[in-house]
Amino acid sequence: MNEFLLAAACLVLLFTALSLYRLFREPSDVDRVLSAQLIGTGGVAILLLIGAASDETAVIDVALTLALLAAMASIAFVKAAEHSAQKTDDKDQE
Repeated sequence: MNEFLLAAACLVLLFTALSLYRLFREPSDVDRVLSAQLIGTGGVAILLLIGAASDETAVIDVALTLALLAAMASIAFVKAAEHSAQKTDDKDQE
């Protein structure tokens, strides 16, 4: 079973690495944030698979902490985008 979990972690790592192409290819900020979210989610999945394969609870704790940080980063990006959109609307109304 451990070999299967490690193989799944390698497969997720491969697909997460392929998302770096999208990160560098797309110029818009939204595409970059979404690909960074994908990389974070892939990293969490890899850590959870490795933690389950090796029975290390510390790795699972790190994965859950990274998942919380990724969620906070997304919220911060949305708030910043709303703030800049409001500034743009205020300048257009003047």
